[in-house]
Amino acid sequence: MAAPKRGRNASAQSKPGRSLAFILIVIVALTGGMFLSGHTTPRLGIDLAGGTSITLKAVSEPGQESAINKTNMDTAVEIMNRRVNGLGVSEAEVQTQGEANIIVNIPKGTNSKEAQDQVGTTAKLYFRPVVATEVSGAAAPASPSPSASGSPSGPDEATSSSSPSNSATPSASASAQGRAVTGALTADATPSAGASGSASGSASPSPSGSPSAGGDASGKLEEQYAALDCTKPTDRAAAGKGTKPTEATVACGQNAQGQWQKYILGPAAVDGTDVDKAQAVFNTTTAAGWTVNMDFTDKGGKKFADITGTLAQNQPPQNQFAIVLDGEVVSDPRVSQALTGGNAEISGSFTQEEAQSLSNMLSYGALPLTFREESVTTVTAALGGEQLQAGLIAGAIGLALVVLYLLVYYRGLSFIAIASLLVSAALTYVIMALLGPAIGFALNLPAVCGAIVAIGITADSFIVYFERVRDEIREGRSLRPAVERAWPRARRTILVSDFVSFLAAAVLFIVTVGKVQGFAFTLGLTTVLDVVVVFLFTKPLLTLMARRRFFASGHKWSGLDPKSLGAKPPLRRTPRPAHSAAGPVDPKEA
Repeated sequence: MAAPKRGRNASAQSKPGRSLAFILIVIVALTGGMFLSGHTTPRLGIDLAGGTSITLKAVSEPGQESAINKTNMDTAVEIMNRRVNGLGVSEAEVQTQGEANIIVNIPKGTNSKEAQDQVGTTAKLYFRPVVATEVSGAAAPASPSPSASGSPSGPDEATSSSSPSNSATPSASASAQGRAVTGALTADATPSAGASGSASGSASPSPSGSPSAGGDASGKLEEQYAALDCTKPTDRAAAGKGTKPTEATVACGQNAQGQWQKYILGPAAVDGTDVDKAQAVFNTTTAAGWTVNMDFTDKGGKKFADITGTLAQNQPPQNQFAIVLDGEVVSDPRVSQALTGGNAEISGSFTQEEAQSLSNMLSYGALPLTFREESVTTVTAALGGEQLQAGLIAGAIGLALVVLYLLVYYRGLSFIAIASLLVSAALTYVIMALLGPAIGFALNLPAVCGAIVAIGITADSFIVYFERVRDEIREGRSLRPAVERAWPRARRTILVSDFVSFLAAAVLFIVTVGKVQGFAFTLGLTTVLDVVVVFLFTKPLLTLMARRRFFASGHKWSGLDPKSLGAKPPLRRTPRPAHSAAGPVDPKEA
């Protein structure tokens, strides 16, 4: 049994070059990817590189002043944080200040305008039926709008995909639309039962098309619609202001051609809080490309089934519903059938960014409060830069002390440890640089602290292995078998230690946000890299060095001198006494 075991050990010892070659290839590939991406330095957080700070003030609805409370503010912070910190590591900070303010800090390097828009459009989300629509200041071009279909859509459904989002709808002339408005609204701004025979909140025209008791309301709405010019920022900001969800309204939205389009919308049929989940999905089944899938709550699913069932029986543009976020139409898909499954799919030549943006709005668009943008200021990185410099100096001093200790105590072995630290540092730097454009990771001051702490964790792994090897030498073994015998026990200790560190980092990452999350992310990343470096670099390198005469002979500067380690004498076999056929030989006779 001993011979096969020796054979396996010999085989394992003879191929350390493969592991070293593999990690070298990985480093070269990652470095090449870093240079090809054009991002050769890690993206810095707002405390190190500066950025934009937005102050939002909560505004309660008339008669609902008590709505500004800690519960609603915390909910608003959570929703905003998810919207601007989609993966949790882009280091945008969202926090309350006082009783009615929320501060949003967006680091430099992030698309601050897009993030600002995300934050500034988080008031209320509604699904409203479209009554009339046209390009603001021009006749509507004849291009179809996105469609909404049951999810998943069958490949034989012709309306399961269409042209880009928010495009103008082929419809009747402006005057015909005006007549439709008159027939669609009643005195309480609730759509009347139309040709579909339903009064479930749709904006379907009455059979006669004549003015109803709500003529005054519809006439006022038509006047607002005629006067609305969505190309003017002031008109867009004022459109629909003060309108209740139960009332019809006017609104603006941008179509796929970049033109501003104006709408008359019926009362809200579905609230944003009725959306349970929304996500962007690349649909290969129907070749629809990027789509947005929505799941509704039980209550929301019923309301959505009612409105889509009614809209499906109408003619354009009254077979569309508008997704309205903070008074602006972000999408206006048409409906071809009643969607009764509690879910729906919005398709229409979306790009990945457009689909993800829409799904993000649907998921996190409904806030319990309305917010007003109080101020937008630029934050300098002067203080953070000074702190970073001080932190780097402290880290350099700590690293120098660690290296000095290794040189004094481990001598020749210290060069293996230093080489391993350099490999770990190179991997950490390259991966951080790549994670900036990949997932929005931003290196802030706590994250730098996490990387400095990781130096100790990595050095600790080397020390555990080196001490195991030295223990084997103290037992009287030569270096090469000592390296292999020490590895299983050292490996177990290293894995347990790193697992505990990674678990602590993971828990910290999950339960925190902002800067502390950056610390946890960096600590977890460097802990994983420690395992990779020890297994694929440190151990193979020590195996190779054990074959060199300098280390194998136990040179006094190798750090593995048996004499200085107090090693036992090598184990030797006791000579057996000679035997003969007559029995043992008398020592005296010998």
